Amino acid sequence: MITLTSPRAQRGATLVVGLIMLVLITLMVTSAFMLSTGNVRAVGNMQFRSEAMAAANMAIEQVLGSPFTTAPGAEHIEVDIDNDGDTDYEVELATPTCIRATVALPANASSILLGPAMSTASHWNTVWDIDAEVNDPVTGASIRIRQGVRVLLLQSQKNVVCA
Repeated sequence: MITLTSPRAQRGATLVVGLIMLVLITLMVTSAFMLSTGNVRAVGNMQFRSEAMAAANMAIEQVLGSPFTTAPGAEHIEVDIDNDGDTDYEVELATPTCIRATVALPANASSILLGPAMSTASHWNTVWDIDAEVNDPVTGASIRIRQGVRVLLLQSQKNVVCA
């Protein structure tokens, strides 16, 4: 036996199923948006980290290219990463510190046996610690780079800058 249902009874069910489908699609779109926003933030943080490391290294190279051992001091260096004329990062360099000084050995160790004329006691290998920090005022993120470098100094220079 076949039962006939009136079209009026089915209209409400179609509306409910349509609303449920609309809610499910909305939830899927919202979750996809949230995931993509998180990924964009992660990529932005990685880009800041890479650029900040490059800026810190550029500032350290600038200091190493200068006669920093004559009068070591803290510096503030503005770095333009993309060469557009605008400062992209500001690097704070702490005062370079001499952490160790040892008498420089001659290139040929057997020359020590040749007498005081070949002595290298007037030359010193000094090891310096250079500390650079980059801060992003917008996000509050920061990165710190420490670099060690060896510099050959005369004894008179070493006595002034290394304790």
